[in-house]
Amino acid sequence: MHIGIFLPNWIGDVVMATPTLRALRTHFGPTARLTGIGRPLMSEVLAATPWLDEMVPFDPRGSKLELRTQAVVQRLRQQRFDTAVLLTNSFRTALMAWRSGARQRVGYARGGRSLWLSDRLYQAKTDGRFVPSPVLDDYLRLAYHLGCPTESPRLELATLDEDERTADETWRRLGIEDDDSVVVVNTGGAFGAAKQWPVEYFAALTQRMAMQLNLRMVIVCGPAERETAQRIVDLARHDHVRSIAEEPLSIGLTKACVRRSDLMITTDSGPRHFAAAFGVPVVTLFGPTHIRWSETHYANAAHLQVDVPCGPCQQRVCPLVHHRCMRDLSVQDVYDAVVEMLSRRRSSCAA
Repeated sequence: MHIGIFLPNWIGDVVMATPTLRALRTHFGPTARLTGIGRPLMSEVLAATPWLDEMVPFDPRGSKLELRTQAVVQRLRQQRFDTAVLLTNSFRTALMAWRSGARQRVGYARGGRSLWLSDRLYQAKTDGRFVPSPVLDDYLRLAYHLGCPTESPRLELATLDEDERTADETWRRLGIEDDDSVVVVNTGGAFGAAKQWPVEYFAALTQRMAMQLNLRMVIVCGPAERETAQRIVDLARHDHVRSIAEEPLSIGLTKACVRRSDLMITTDSGPRHFAAAFGVPVVTLFGPTHIRWSETHYANAAHLQVDVPCGPCQQRVCPLVHHRCMRDLSVQDVYDAVVEMLSRRRSSCAA
């Protein structure tokens, strides 16, 4: 049995797909071959996990011709898939699955791609719009269609030894000791500016947590957020507020930093899901996005969202300019949620 799995395009969505990958591997067993198809970055997200035998990198807009659609289709045809599972909803990937020669092609019928699917699943709609539902559950429905038994929705990731060594060196350079309590802060969001909480809010929050709670605050970031991370540090003006902006950034380093932390504070962006995957408590700041789409059923999570008349709008940039959905979420609100979450964690550890 050879199964090709078209992976989601976003980091967070790939993490939310891990229960489905686990379900497929468990059901079809070690003799089945599972091949992931997706953006090269997703190999880093799934590094050290046991479910996929191979990754076929795919980047239709990339500069490398071997990663573009036609070259990847040729490679997929050589794979001779029995089944293609589409965790994506694009027309392009459905056509690629059909062109790969896979006899069974399982996915959601949307975006005009039903013709290319052999097995079509449907998502609920009201008044012509999709009803918000956890994409994690939607992914699992595809596995259940293939006969997989009910699977836990628990997210799961792993780290490479080299990532842990890099994190060890980073912790040492930041002056973090083994007995320090560490909170990781993630400010980014590739989705767009509308997901971002104001930098001055992050600075005020991290400064207060360092001063009043004696916590070590570590700002994690991707290459595009180096400047933001460093600005938070500069505004916070406290030795316990540091960032990894000057470190050799990678998905692996971010995963290792989250894994060894006591709590994570994050916007609704991909690395947010690293916390649940490593069993780390997480406080997530929601603005324009509907919480239900990315619900992970994780018990140690607090979702903060201000009720505004215009939201959640699902827009990348605030169409009304005021950005109230994030600006009205106060530092005090987040601080209180963090204190409560840390108290729950300590009570749980004591028990």
